[in-house]
Amino acid sequence: MLSPSSLLRFRKNLLAWFSQFQRDLPWRRDKHPYRIWLSEIMLQQTRVAAVIPYYLRFLERFPTVESLAAAPPQEVLRLWAGLGYYSRARNLQKAAQEIVAKHHGIFPQSAQQALALPGIGAYTAAAILSIAYQKKLAVLDGNVARVLARLGAVTGDLRSNGRWTQLQQSADTLLDQRSPGDWNQALMELGATICTPRSPQCLLCPVAEFCEARKLGLAISIPEKRKKRDTVDITLASLVLLDPKDRTLLLPPPKSCQKSSSRADVATLLSRMWHFPTIQVHQHAELELRHHAQQLFPSLAKLHLIPVANARHAVTFHSIIILPFLARVPKFPRLPSAKSLPLADLSSLPISNLTRKVARSSLLASST
Repeated sequence: MLSPSSLLRFRKNLLAWFSQFQRDLPWRRDKHPYRIWLSEIMLQQTRVAAVIPYYLRFLERFPTVESLAAAPPQEVLRLWAGLGYYSRARNLQKAAQEIVAKHHGIFPQSAQQALALPGIGAYTAAAILSIAYQKKLAVLDGNVARVLARLGAVTGDLRSNGRWTQLQQSADTLLDQRSPGDWNQALMELGATICTPRSPQCLLCPVAEFCEARKLGLAISIPEKRKKRDTVDITLASLVLLDPKDRTLLLPPPKSCQKSSSRADVATLLSRMWHFPTIQVHQHAELELRHHAQQLFPSLAKLHLIPVANARHAVTFHSIIILPFLARVPKFPRLPSAKSLPLADLSSLPISNLTRKVARSSLLASST
């Protein structure tokens, strides 16, 4: 706990540092709730550098919450494609529709109403409401938790045994009531740029004098590394049909799936987006994929499957090896739900990074 005078100095030092050294990020250029909300959703589990181009393109296509609410869902996913964690995009649009229907197109200022929106949790609500509306709510995410844990020399797993609740209480105590938005951003910025997970730059830290972990020589060992879930290895095989015009065939997002207790279903691994015919391999990739192709396309008999370069992918705790097979056909079978498009440019449809990797391997093989 800091004394009243130390707390005032702590706040002054951090806010002065943030005012001088904060990064010039596009969502910091105004306090529009829609833009702040969009940025916070995109930044979940995603690096700032990766988010910026997606944020700018998304905002250009959907400049208002009304335009997002009214857009075709597949168009929203297409603009999100490549950013990952696609449930964020689906929840974003659902929330936009609720905001238009229930809140006259304005992001609600009540924490209770914000938390009722799809995809909005405690951290996201506090971040949006404090930055956009100056609500006195303290944020607690991974970056902030790391900063607070080092300041208080909090050891152990930060998310166990009530430690997260204690850290939230610390965040509430430290919150600058006069500038909650800037304060929250300052703490997050400190964790993202100075008080980093590895090699924290303590000599550059504006609040190093208050850090107990630094005084005890524990800055590098706090927080304790969380135990990772065991990796599940999965092998997939994908069929890439190619016609004489170098077009390919993609299947639509699946409407339903079946999950096992230990493995994600293929639809989930494909992010429920447009995809090549894909199966999980159990023993023999080519035979199993050929059987799957015959079920999908009875008119395509005796396909000549050409294996192309394998690809690797990861989804949460799944480590995936993808075995693409290329098959040239004189024309595509009739399948009303499928779409044909150039293998070299699949950008007109929302596809996952996994599908993009299959396309890249197949494109390289088809051009040699």
